[in-house]
Formats: sequence, C-alpha cells, structure tokens
Amino acid sequence: MKSPVIRIAGAAGLLIVVAAASSLCGATAISPHTAIAALFDPSAADSTERVILLQLRLPRILAGALVGGCLAAAGVGFQGLFRNPLAEPFVIGASSGAALGVAVVIVAGWQATLWSLGATTLMAMLGSVAVVMTVLVIGALARTTSTISLLLAGVVISCMVNAVVSALMFLFDQKAVVILSWLMGSLASTHWPAALMVGVIGGLGILGIAALARPLDAFTLGDTASQSLGLDLRRFRSLVIAAASMATAAAVAASGVIGFVGLISPHIARALVGPRHAVLIPMSVLVGAGLLVLADVVARTIIAPAELPVGIVTAILGCPFFLFLLLTDRRGMTQSGAAS
Repeated sequence: MKSPVIRIAGAAGLLIVVAAASSLCGATAISPHTAIAALFDPSAADSTERVILLQLRLPRILAGALVGGCLAAAGVGFQGLFRNPLAEPFVIGASSGAALGVAVVIVAGWQATLWSLGATTLMAMLGSVAVVMTVLVIGALARTTSTISLLLAGVVISCMVNAVVSALMFLFDQKAVVILSWLMGSLASTHWPAALMVGVIGGLGILGIAALARPLDAFTLGDTASQSLGLDLRRFRSLVIAAASMATAAAVAASGVIGFVGLISPHIARALVGPRHAVLIPMSVLVGAGLLVLADVVARTIIAPAELPVGIVTAILGCPFFLFLLLTDRRGMTQSGAAS
C-alpha cells in the first residue's frame, strides 16, 4: 500500500494536470501551444486569447481551487468537531450570514470598494463572521459545552437569517433574481483580487485547521478521553469553529454558496489516506480543489456559450453521494451522533 505522502503528492500532481486542462476549455477553445505562447511568449499569441487566458480563466481556476480547498478543509474541521460524517462547512451558519450580507448590498445598491474588494465580497465576509460570532456567543452562554449546543445554535440562527434573506427577496422582488443567482454559487465573476483574498484569508483558515490536527485526533476518542489527555474542550471548539468559519467565509465571499464540496472531499480523502488528520487535511484540500475545478469546467462547457452556476453542478454531484452515505453508513452516523 502506498504511503499517505505519496498519495498526497500524486493528488497534487493530478490537480496541476486538471487545472492546466481546465485553462484550455470553455466557450473559446485554446490549444496547448497557444496557451504556452500566451504565458511565455506574448508576441506569438493572439491578444484576445491571451486576455481570455490570463484575465479570465487563470484567476477563475485559481479561485476555484482555493475555494474548493477552503470548503474541504472546513468540512474536515466540522466533521471532526461534531463527530458526524454529514457535517459540512455551512452547518454553523457562515453561508447564511454571507447570503444576508450580499442581499443587503444588492438591495441597497452599494458600490464601495476596499483594497480592490467590492461591497459584495466585504459584506459577505462581514455577514459570515457576524453569524459565526453570534453562534459562538450563544454556545458559550449555554449551560453545557457540548457540540450539540453549538450545532443547534447554528441551525436556529441560520434559519432566522435565511428568513430575513427571503423577506428581502420578497420585498424587493425586482432584485430577487440577482440575489438568487449569487446564492446558487458561481466562479464567473472571479478575478485576481478575489483569488488573492481567498488565498490570504482562506489560507489562514486552512493553516489554523491544520495546526489543530493532533487535537482533532484526540477529540475523536470522546470528551472524557480527550480531556484526560489535557485537551481544553471549550478552547478547542472555539478554535476549530473560528478557523473553519474563516475558510468558509472567504470561499463564500468569492464564489457564493457552493454546497457539498465540504461534505464530499473529506470522505474521498479519508478513503485514500485514512482518518489521521495530519494527512487527511492536506489530502482533503487537494481533493476539494480538484473537484471544484472539474465542476467549474462542466458548468462553463455543458451548455456553452452559456454556463450553469457551479453550485448547481456540485449539488447534482453531491446529492447522490449524500444519499449513498446516508444509506450505507447509518450505524456509523448513529454512533457519531451519540458521541457528540
């Protein structure tokens, strides 16, 4: 059996191949020779194809890989925190907060920018952080420190925030289509500053989750056993939620709501390298990045020159996987829920 390190290296190489192939696909096909010329010999490349490659596809591919990696890392963190294989990045309410922030921007018509980031991105980040902080405060005020209190707080706050978003769509129906298109998730409008934002903010979230690899391993033993090993459960839960929510918020701010990547990727990675978080986290990041890049290729080629929101593609792929997991791992999920 190949070592996890070799498998991770292979996944990294496969991601590079997928990203390179993705740069050639789209409504306008670009040959490998033209792509190489556009990158290394601008005088030999058609100006239109060079613009398509450098200003449209490359930032989109990079942002897609980063968004997928952020969602996957957050998925590992939340699945480990809740000891539940069906947990995913949006369980704590980060996506609902981002949706509210974007809805407010669209309804108000704000056009302000900060550090080359538009009002939509900034308010998505602010909304995500605000909801997550609210959930953390409610969890801290609860009489118990169990993950169930955090989970329930996240569900309740998410429902309330989603109701506010629905109300805004109903009251400002002329802008409902714009809000809905963002809620479906898309990488069509990503650009270099957005990719940089995800790389910096989301990268910090991924590093934070990676730094918690050993505590996550200990936490799988249960509350009592992990406490006997010296794990401060309240601090641990806060750190996992903060890191995973940071990664999720960056991803949602750049691409909208893209579901199931954070659910699927950790399971594929776990099957490849096992449950030890030191290798599970990097493999999940690579798998998530590759999945979202592939999904985006499908989204922009299946009905070219038009394109589907990538969130629809990931939902079509993720729903059967979710049902398969639900039907084949009922015993494990029951035990996980009981352990929480």
